[in-house]
Amino acid sequence: MNETLSILVVDDSRDLLELLRRQLQDLGMNPYISDNVLEGIEILENTEIDLLITDLNMPKIGGEQLIRYCSEHFSSIPILVITGYPSVNSAINVMKLGALEYLIKPFTADELEDALRSMLGAKTVREEVQTTAVIENFQGIIGSSKKMQHLYNTIQRTKSNRATILVSGESGTGKELVARAIHYSGDFSSAPFVPVNCGAIPDQLLESELFGHLKGSFTGAITNRAGFFQAADGGTLFLDEISNTSLEVQAKLLRAIQEKEVTSLGSTKSQKINVRIVTASNVNLLELIAQGKFREDLYYRLNVISIEIPPLRERENDILALLKYFNLKFSKEQSKSKLKFDRNALSALNKYAWPGNVRELENFVQRLVVMHDDNITINEIPNYMKSKVQLDKSASLSMSLKEVEKDYIQKVLSANNNNKTKAAEILGIDRKTLREKLK
Repeated sequence: MNETLSILVVDDSRDLLELLRRQLQDLGMNPYISDNVLEGIEILENTEIDLLITDLNMPKIGGEQLIRYCSEHFSSIPILVITGYPSVNSAINVMKLGALEYLIKPFTADELEDALRSMLGAKTVREEVQTTAVIENFQGIIGSSKKMQHLYNTIQRTKSNRATILVSGESGTGKELVARAIHYSGDFSSAPFVPVNCGAIPDQLLESELFGHLKGSFTGAITNRAGFFQAADGGTLFLDEISNTSLEVQAKLLRAIQEKEVTSLGSTKSQKINVRIVTASNVNLLELIAQGKFREDLYYRLNVISIEIPPLRERENDILALLKYFNLKFSKEQSKSKLKFDRNALSALNKYAWPGNVRELENFVQRLVVMHDDNITINEIPNYMKSKVQLDKSASLSMSLKEVEKDYIQKVLSANNNNKTKAAEILGIDRKTLREKLK
């Protein structure tokens, strides 16, 4: 076992605790020991623990209560039960509570190592132990909730197909990450992946950037230049914020998709292209069609395959997994120890609605890692994250998506002294999109 794992051992026998400490250290692990359940719970709440080993029969508070507590509050931690009083009933009971393995005292160091290897190689989320298809990290996308499993399955089915794909979802849900996962997990992964933010390029330049131009075709065109379509030939062209394109550009996109060819500005000759097109939008394109701002025929060409990314508030159990991932990521970048979150802080973050989705969570954890060095308590959680704009179902279900978005944009602007450039950066959109939303 190459990775240094933190193991918590709870047993009322001091001699056994010392023996297990030495055996775990010999296996290259980092042991924490306790002779009572209350102290064990305190260690769980304040330390990153990878696996729990507990006795069943202990004075005052027994091991079954610890197993139940760990299963309810730290469901990702696998549990190994050790006992000198084995029975079929007790084994069944602790397995029902959430234990994965059961060792009868006395056991050898080899038996302990075999049990640990088996457990640490298995799925660590309790509800997923009996399934083999659960994915927790797919092409850099973190999450094991049912909605994310459905997303991964859709990506797997579409990854090697040339059909156009429309990725939709709220700001901050990771639409480009999904587009990259589609490209790099499929048959065309060795070909180029070319991302284009249509909202960040002025309308008068977007056509030239997409299709290329010849020297002298307009003022400033001092040389021939290939466009994004030509650059992505054989691979994937990802058009983000497709809703920001003008009707004129939309007409040329439609022709490029239908004819599988493009014509550079200033040229009379078309060029055949072989490009898989993935587009993304965080606004409802059907509403834009009704307003006359988006071509209906283009919409149906783009929406051959539809992928909807769920907002973070609908991804049960994924918030804490992402929190742990970003904590480790930014701590390594800052060459610091990982932050430790107490139970109340974790509870508040898990209940918060995260209107800015994964991007908001990522920025929040990065800020915590930069500004703090040790424990994160409820006092370090901003008041607005502890307010009614949380996963309080009565509140979230009574607010429309537009109301939640409006409220969040106002909060971000207020927190940044109405600096629209900074607010747009945090929101993960361009200034043009922000201006439209503010209207």
